[in-house]
Amino acid sequence: MLMRMRGGHHLRGHIEIGGSKNAIFPLVAASLLIKGAVTLTHVPRISDNERLLEILIGMGARVNWLDAHTLSIDTAHIDPTQLDIKAMRRMRASILLLGPMLARFKKTVVPEPGGCIIGNRPIDEHLRSLTALGAQVETDSDGNVEMHAKELVGGYVIMRFSVTATENVIMAAVTAKGKTSIRLAAAEPHVQDLCNFLNVCGAKIQGIGTHDLEITGVKQLHAPKEPWTVIPDTNEIGAFAVAAALTRGELEMSPIVPAHLDALRSTLTQIGVRQELNVRRGTYTVQGGGRMEAFKLQTMIYPGFPTDVQAPFGLLATQCQGTSLIHEPLFESRLGYINELIKMGANAVIADPHRVVISGPTPLRGTEIRSLDLRAGATMVLVSSGFIKIDIFLKV
Repeated sequence: MLMRMRGGHHLRGHIEIGGSKNAIFPLVAASLLIKGAVTLTHVPRISDNERLLEILIGMGARVNWLDAHTLSIDTAHIDPTQLDIKAMRRMRASILLLGPMLARFKKTVVPEPGGCIIGNRPIDEHLRSLTALGAQVETDSDGNVEMHAKELVGGYVIMRFSVTATENVIMAAVTAKGKTSIRLAAAEPHVQDLCNFLNVCGAKIQGIGTHDLEITGVKQLHAPKEPWTVIPDTNEIGAFAVAAALTRGELEMSPIVPAHLDALRSTLTQIGVRQELNVRRGTYTVQGGGRMEAFKLQTMIYPGFPTDVQAPFGLLATQCQGTSLIHEPLFESRLGYINELIKMGANAVIADPHRVVISGPTPLRGTEIRSLDLRAGATMVLVSSGFIKIDIFLKV
């Protein structure tokens, strides 16, 4: 698909931030563990979530949209033999079914899932960590991975700061026998959201928000009495913040969780972008128009700067005074969008698969560019519809 866009406008107004894309997937997966219908609100209407729901529906789950962003899921009568392996292979988020399926049925099959092209993301960490709870791993005749266990038993799990693997182990451990200690656990906001949700459902998880989790297994989980509200998408906030800075506009955003914005706000302060956080009103406002200074940015595990917001800041660097350095240690292919910016006139040098040097400010020109992954695609939309007045053609 080819999109034609023309920008050159100051963006102003109020933005309603949607539910977190990264949070909705583990919450949907966790519904497999819960007795009764689960109601989720502030749910983002995105195609990947629809695909994940279709996998559950294929096994017999009852899924209903109560309104535009409120979802009811009842997995009481699903048939695990109807798990669609081909559908799982097409989307990376389906790996999050591994932990809850193993916990509930003591057996499941998982292919190497697909997803955005941002580097090597093997499932070995998921398999290794779940074997610490007593699961065994085999490969079937089709090359798919089979996991099974007579019983999941709490254990001592040392992670490698993998977010989705941490979420899988959490979901497997909440109903495992005994206690589970997870060290070097991911602590991203959506991991915290999953843990808080599971605790409301009767789980016993301690250490939420830290890299050390202690989980005492329970026999079963129950549906929460009230609908669970998905946290706002910090990555969406980051993209709109960059949009305000680039277009010399002013955007107010809500809802927000102030603690989730620390790394974003700190980096924008370093650049010189004006911001206002109003905790009482629950709003975050970003105002462009001032001089923007070059910066150094390194993506890190939470609470460091999120890798999913790195690409928009790479674009922002092209309009800052001086030379910026961006270091992306988490994924080796996430700087591919820089080549698209170079086509448009950006003064950037990719030093190696993890580092790029960008000098600015540099005027960018219209041309045909590509969207390589979700976050790079958002960046290309920003450059296309933001501060450039001429036509840009975006291939997605």
